[in-house]
Amino acid sequence: MHNIKELKIWNKAMDLAVKVYELSAKFPSDERFGLTSQVRRCAVSIPSNISEGAGRNTKGEFKQFLGIANGSAYELQTQLIIAHKLNFIDESSTNEILESIDEIQKMNYRLQLSLSK
Repeated sequence: MHNIKELKIWNKAMDLAVKVYELSAKFPSDERFGLTSQVRRCAVSIPSNISEGAGRNTKGEFKQFLGIANGSAYELQTQLIIAHKLNFIDESSTNEILESIDEIQKMNYRLQLSLSK
């Protein structure tokens, strides 16, 4: 078991979730049950799965949840690109968040590799 508050990837994922919530608050109100909800669920899923995996009993279980978190990160990327194409968010905001997601994905990959040793 890991102390999630000490996991850099978890902290970055938590910051990402907050940024996504703030950004998606600017989406059109008619998207509240559409893209806004979906983007937020993905953003919350990333740190949630990291923490659930960290609380599991084996490295294999932790890796499995990191894989799920990574899938949510890719899903979030796609949804944010869609939001940008729909002009819900500007290019600068989109790029900033996509860079954060990319960093988390790289950290996730390295953590999974370290758990395989």
